[in-house]
Amino acid sequence: MGASMPKQYLPLLGQPIALYSFRIFSLMSEVKEIVVVCDPSYRDIFEEAQNSGTVYLKFASPGKERQDSVFNGLQEVDQTTELVCVHDSARPLVLTDDVKKVLNDAWVHGAAVLGVPVKATIKEASNDNFVTRTLNRQTLWEMHTPQVIKPSLLRKGFEVVYREGLEVTDYVLIVEHLKHPVYITEGSYTNIKVTTPDDLLLAERILNQK
Repeated sequence: MGASMPKQYLPLLGQPIALYSFRIFSLMSEVKEIVVVCDPSYRDIFEEAQNSGTVYLKFASPGKERQDSVFNGLQEVDQTTELVCVHDSARPLVLTDDVKKVLNDAWVHGAAVLGVPVKATIKEASNDNFVTRTLNRQTLWEMHTPQVIKPSLLRKGFEVVYREGLEVTDYVLIVEHLKHPVYITEGSYTNIKVTTPDDLLLAERILNQK
């Protein structure tokens, strides 16, 4: 967004964007630890916001690509952890109820992701911008986070990704490479990703309406 810092640390109504979801997870009884993947220069933001004694806070360093950052975070996860919940901190408006739903679905199915049905008509185009086909909107979902996966599945998925030199931009795609089914938990359209100034204004409006 043309800022001098990563977008997740920009202020949203006076608070860094990343702290909104951080506090949501910190207050959930289902969450025992939070691993924040960030540059060490930003760790103090989370340390200062941590609630006393409720959730164990850990840190991991970012990797070259997003998948490497997730892998680094996975290395810090406690070995007794039953589910790994990967969230993009640029999504500050995730709802506690939606997180609980996707956690439950991941427990049942092994992997689950928050998503919402696509509203707009989606067309596939050629490299020179001519329509090649119109996709069936009834089968399309927009993926959100958190994406929740059993740790054993995620570790096996990373073995395949790195062995075959794959690049993944979506966390559950790591599991899809194992041919393991991923359940889509219907979330909320307000769980937007803040990537532009317009997104920031929309997030402010949503928060002001609460």
